[in-house]
Amino acid sequence: MASTRPPAKKKKPTRQSPGKKNPQHGPAPNIEASPGRRLHITDVALRDGHQSLLATRMRTEDLLPIASQLDTVGFWSLEVWGGATFDSCLRFLKEDPWERLRAFREAAPNTRLQMLLRGQNLVGYRHYADDVLEKFIELSAKNGIDVFRIFDALNDIRNMKYAMEVAKSCGKHVEATICYTVSPVHSLNHFVEQAKQLEDLGTDTICIKDMAGLLPPFEAYELMTRLKATVRVPIHLHTHYTSGMASMSALMAVLGGLDILDTAMSPLAGGTSHPPTESFIAALRDTPYDTGLNLQDLAPAADGLRQARKRYRQFESDFTGVDTDILVSQVPGGMLSNLASQLAEQNALDKMKDVLNEIPRVRKDMGYPPLVTPSSQIVGTQATLNVLTDERYKVITNETKNYFRGLYGTPPGSLNSTIRKQSLEGEQPVKGRPADSLDPELDDAIEELKEQEPSPEDLVSYAMLPSVALQFFDERKRGELKPEQLEPQGEDGPFVATDLHLAPVEFKVTVHGESYHIRVSGAGRTVDGVKPYYIKVDDKLEEVYLEPLQEVLAGGQDSVVTKGEAKSTEGRPKPTKPGDVTTPMPGRVVKVFVSEGDTVDVGDSLLVVEAMKMENRVQSPVAGTVSAIFVQEGDEVNPDETLIQLE
Repeated sequence: MASTRPPAKKKKPTRQSPGKKNPQHGPAPNIEASPGRRLHITDVALRDGHQSLLATRMRTEDLLPIASQLDTVGFWSLEVWGGATFDSCLRFLKEDPWERLRAFREAAPNTRLQMLLRGQNLVGYRHYADDVLEKFIELSAKNGIDVFRIFDALNDIRNMKYAMEVAKSCGKHVEATICYTVSPVHSLNHFVEQAKQLEDLGTDTICIKDMAGLLPPFEAYELMTRLKATVRVPIHLHTHYTSGMASMSALMAVLGGLDILDTAMSPLAGGTSHPPTESFIAALRDTPYDTGLNLQDLAPAADGLRQARKRYRQFESDFTGVDTDILVSQVPGGMLSNLASQLAEQNALDKMKDVLNEIPRVRKDMGYPPLVTPSSQIVGTQATLNVLTDERYKVITNETKNYFRGLYGTPPGSLNSTIRKQSLEGEQPVKGRPADSLDPELDDAIEELKEQEPSPEDLVSYAMLPSVALQFFDERKRGELKPEQLEPQGEDGPFVATDLHLAPVEFKVTVHGESYHIRVSGAGRTVDGVKPYYIKVDDKLEEVYLEPLQEVLAGGQDSVVTKGEAKSTEGRPKPTKPGDVTTPMPGRVVKVFVSEGDTVDVGDSLLVVEAMKMENRVQSPVAGTVSAIFVQEGDEVNPDETLIQLE
């Protein structure tokens, strides 16, 4: 293998290339040696650690010092990018994810930087055309990624093959990945056969991705020994701690011949995250599997992470410690914390148990896909809708329909024929590689953004996440990139605005001796100098609206109006008749398909509302004429509001 330095820009990695001299660590060892040799470590705290425990909310400013400190340790790689971090940077943190990657590259010049790539889904939630995939991987390599961990949510190798080829053509290390799961249609034979296919496609390493912590220790040993007897490429294990088995399974995998293990620095380990890095270094010291890493080198980074984590306590997952229910629901670590966060946004955290019970039923309907992004979001969001609407499949998301249409690939098992028929809506399912049916997308994106003269990176961000990227570009242009407010260090200290030109997004108010927690939970787009805001009081959504927050801080006119007093784009009437169109759950309008005066039939698409990162197409409940539209693209909406009126 190559050394701990990133591979040269134009040089393709080779399996047995000699290690280059690293001034801090000496020659890098060959990880293809026989069992009973050094175990290599990838630390994932800077990506999956905070994704699993803190809803992917850690900011670049808190991560860069840690990356710099870990760069001197001698890890095989640092996972710093990809997965949910790309979306989270744009959507919540108001950071440019490409700038984050470049900053990581500068902070850690001596260590491979690794990303998680969802195959043809890249870092989004649908399949993208090949031209988008090519440009994204090219730019990722150019901006600093050395190792591309590539997986497909259905383990459909057709959806991984082209991404592997493109990453190889960029001279980067390809780590093809198998998603481990448990179901009536999965077996060790199945996983071993897939590993052989991936080796035949030219992968440099193979990762077993146990995203929910389902891999039992003795099965880990058997799987590893069978993989080592079947393929020559090194094996990498990624497992979560959720069920409590991760450290035991990882150790058994090491005994079975594992080459590389994912761990997380102790302040971001355990719970729904990963085994702690320091513990494995200590456990394997002076054994044939010694990692060669020094615990003292990790102490400064651990202290820094421990302090930084305190700033994000509002995003801490409610699911800490060991949760053996995961062995039934199979919800992966990152999804679990995000699902809790998203249900809280819907004022429905009390429904979490019902949603976790519904997830296995939806998964069976969908042919037992591994629960990993985007299939975890598709299954999780559909299960949530089934619970919140009190009727299974009363509302079917766009992504669920596309899944049943075959646009995500071939499911491992058979599909529920009734739901499939409902989703197909008379169309024929897609056969073959799904991306083959997609037209090129970059030219359209260039045309749509031509007035903005976007950078190549901005263009790709827009092509993958158009509504989120557009809002980010708009706020960046106006100088209004304000991330979510972090809680103060003090236990009961006041919420303080970080910018004197803007009011805080979260604060406490005391009225007649009673304290209320106020949070601005969303906003629509600015139109004619007016911007609608939506607030929560003690986590309960209130039907009040604010004029621009600058006026509030400046002490201008009374800015709080009741729903009945608001303008039509701010205050929306409550639904009272069949033609009043609503959304099944709170979200943001990303597309409106109709205009006033249009005639529609039952089932026609009226608008798209994004909720829980999934797009839900709202259809006409009756045939009629559009008499009023109370929303526009970018608006935040709620289920008790009429969005469109039909007569």
